[in-house]
Amino acid sequence: MLLGSHLSIAGGLHHALIAAERHGFGTVAMFVRNQLQWRVPRLSEAAVAGFRRVRRRLGIGPIVAHGSYLVNLAGDGIVRRKSIAATRADLDRCGRLGIEYLVIHPGSHADADEGVRRIADALNDVFAACRFRRPKVLLETTAGAGHCLGDTFEQLAAILARVRRPRRVGVCLDTCHVFAAGYDLRTPQAYRRTLGRFDRVIGLGRLGAIHLNDSPKPLGSRRDRHEHIGRGRIGRAGFAHIVRDRRLAGVPMILETPKGLDARGRDWDEINARTLRRLAAGSRRAHR
Repeated sequence: MLLGSHLSIAGGLHHALIAAERHGFGTVAMFVRNQLQWRVPRLSEAAVAGFRRVRRRLGIGPIVAHGSYLVNLAGDGIVRRKSIAATRADLDRCGRLGIEYLVIHPGSHADADEGVRRIADALNDVFAACRFRRPKVLLETTAGAGHCLGDTFEQLAAILARVRRPRRVGVCLDTCHVFAAGYDLRTPQAYRRTLGRFDRVIGLGRLGAIHLNDSPKPLGSRRDRHEHIGRGRIGRAGFAHIVRDRRLAGVPMILETPKGLDARGRDWDEINARTLRRLAAGSRRAHR
């Protein structure tokens, strides 16, 4: 199991790497800038060199960056232009920093077929202007609320099929999102059906990362609400299927559970990571 968490870059991008090492994580997810602003500040050569130096020392990787929450590649007019520019900028930063993956939400549009076309066309524009070949964009599965696209494997496959540089794009599977979208993970049979369908429609070879989140809402709720591992409707058994699946051994598994401390002052990332490690090892204590 290649386990990590989405960690803060406060004080400098390299601080996410240091925090990951402190937690004993082999991978990490992070923002490469303020995710709530269109403006992309300059990334200095000193910051790039410092990040790469810390990464070499700690051996953390692969690294999964997350794009801006403002981006909607299926949008219209100025939103679309800003979204393409922001994705280009984020991908460029990933290239300079040596980050392997950039996760983005596919986008939102009232007409699903038109939205699929727009997202693929936008990605083609982004890749055509990218000076780095290594970073790969991962389209995140969604819960399907409103007009959000990417809640079905078929929809994601349709986007991937239109991208002219298929090796530059893959999928990030979010457990809360797929559960909210109606894909069950709780029993061995349900898990096999869901992963089997993903493999048939998209292909496990295009699965670049997994976001590990329980869901406080029921199957098919279409509600994007994250819960701590084993404390929601998916439950510990559902996560045991994922962390014990040998096909996923090399896929970065990223905690996106709520941050903070529990009532006893323990860090929630440490609690969730311990639960997953015990599940991976088959420990009975993980089920308590």
